[in-house]
Amino acid sequence: MLRIHFTGDDLAGVRMAARPDVLWETILSFHRLRDRRGPMVFGEWRSETRARLNGETRLLGALVPSRGYFPDFLTPPQGILGLDEGLEAIRATPPARLHHELALLACDRAGSRVLPAPLAALAEGCQEQLSRLVGTLRSYHRAAVEPQWPYIQARVEADRAVRGRAVLDGGADELLATLPPMLRWRAPVLEADYPVDREVRLDGRGLLLQPSYFCRGTPVMYRNQELQPVLVYPITHTDAPVCSEPGGTSLGKLVGHTRSAVLHAIGDGSTTSELARRAGVSLASASQHAGVLRDAGLVVTLRHGNSVLHTLTPLGAALLGAGAQQVLCYARNGPVTS
Repeated sequence: MLRIHFTGDDLAGVRMAARPDVLWETILSFHRLRDRRGPMVFGEWRSETRARLNGETRLLGALVPSRGYFPDFLTPPQGILGLDEGLEAIRATPPARLHHELALLACDRAGSRVLPAPLAALAEGCQEQLSRLVGTLRSYHRAAVEPQWPYIQARVEADRAVRGRAVLDGGADELLATLPPMLRWRAPVLEADYPVDREVRLDGRGLLLQPSYFCRGTPVMYRNQELQPVLVYPITHTDAPVCSEPGGTSLGKLVGHTRSAVLHAIGDGSTTSELARRAGVSLASASQHAGVLRDAGLVVTLRHGNSVLHTLTPLGAALLGAGAQQVLCYARNGPVTS
């Protein structure tokens, strides 16, 4: 079990990550690629990713075991800024930290405490191996995570909307109490299912909550408690990604003033009741229109207490802020830039 101890200052310092973290998603996706859990959510993604992976992943496999510890330096805080920034932070990891964390990895290795030769060289600060690792992470990210990124962003933003509602309803205490079920708030301690017993004392540093698409089952924290505390937790998966073709039947259903008004009314997030009131339609009609928008990949719906919360996906936001031709381009190629 994981037990995170809060002080009053820690509660005041609880905050939500502004966006998905590209390196946490990359590393955790490598776990999902090798297990068989969640076939409805990850099954098709696994098949497509394995077909795209033509490069070498043995180095990544040695660094990220299917279970247990993986080095903290693989997920620096700069990953929240983007792939390039995160990889440069990995490249700048001090040799002493590489040596220490890879020694911990060696201690956790089943059957043998001897690191493979590439990792042994990395532990000695070999820049060539460090560059190879950065290249491997970049290639793997492009094959496994980048094609899914707009959907990952939508799901994480939907989770942030739910947590934001909790903060408005009751502050940090309510936020911690409404985290996914594997996390249990028993003030002043947040407990979580965890593969090992750990006691974490925040000591006034607060806690960054990082929702993750590829995290599953249990949350994740840095092993090194001297690092800024981050709790990576799984978002709630309600369905698999929707990949509607431009001009297909789902997008075709969007024609009409009422549905356009409903899409506008969702804005930064709304419950079905709020949606009905803002759009001037009945509750049943609001629910039906939200369902069509969800099927088209423009809206994500998550349960929030006794109600549901609708938020826009990146494609839905693009539809509101761009012309039809731009939206078709977004659906084919990702976000449109001017």
